[in-house]
Amino acid sequence: MSADVIFGFDYGTHHIGIAVGQRITRTATPLMILPAKQGIPNWQSLAELVETWTPERFVVGLPLNMDASGSEMSARAEKFARRLTGRFNRPYEMIDERLSSIEAKALSTQHRVDDIAAVLILETWFSQQSEPLTPKV
Repeated sequence: MSADVIFGFDYGTHHIGIAVGQRITRTATPLMILPAKQGIPNWQSLAELVETWTPERFVVGLPLNMDASGSEMSARAEKFARRLTGRFNRPYEMIDERLSSIEAKALSTQHRVDDIAAVLILETWFSQQSEPLTPKV
């Protein structure tokens, strides 16, 4: 497992945006948009990404309502995060993703912006980390 690589996810029922980030630089880049059927991804495709990139953890966007209350989609995103941990034996963290899709649409000319939203989710998580930027030894 790479101590510096982290995956960010923008969970959706039809598409799941994935970004890859580096702990040292605290930056993220779009990786891909994975199709999903009723919120369930192709786990084999996801397993191949995890095997290739060996992320240390997963950061999943938590779609809260504007009043910070949860929703059915929040519960589904948390279930997805728990499944990631169960399948790939890596920790997950949830992060408030309110307005990330709107911001992603403003930043992109593409039709699908789920991977850009995943970048914003991961970069928000990085910005909230208090540890120094030095690599772990």
